[in-house]
Amino acid sequence: MNIREIMTPTVDLVDPNTTIRDAAQRMRDDDVGALPVGENDRLVGMVTDRDITVRGVADDKAPGNCTVREVMSEGVYYCFEDDDSERAAEVMAEHKVRRLPVLNGDKRLAGVVALADLARAGVATHAIEGISEPTREARH
Repeated sequence: MNIREIMTPTVDLVDPNTTIRDAAQRMRDDDVGALPVGENDRLVGMVTDRDITVRGVADDKAPGNCTVREVMSEGVYYCFEDDDSERAAEVMAEHKVRRLPVLNGDKRLAGVVALADLARAGVATHAIEGISEPTREARH
């Protein structure tokens, strides 16, 4: 199955200079756990509710002053809208992520595909196994 068929197509980029409070409120209002971060119409990272909690709140950063750039996950993993859903599952498993930005042929954000989308398409098993496998650090 093609990613374009199962992804969520309506996704807006959050600016990296947005405060983590504003990002968290947007996540709450949109009922999502991650936001793609963009600058100059390009994807530069992802920020998750976990990023805000672990790198922001737990490090005692003021939610009204700390920016998304300070806590976001860099090195974004992604897939293309014309990729097969199995490819997205492989990327999720390899990098232990539950959501992937989906890019079009011009490398612009076209949507997001989540583990739940793959599950509905019947191809989540590989991704779930990879995501669930403990990292080397967690094994010690």
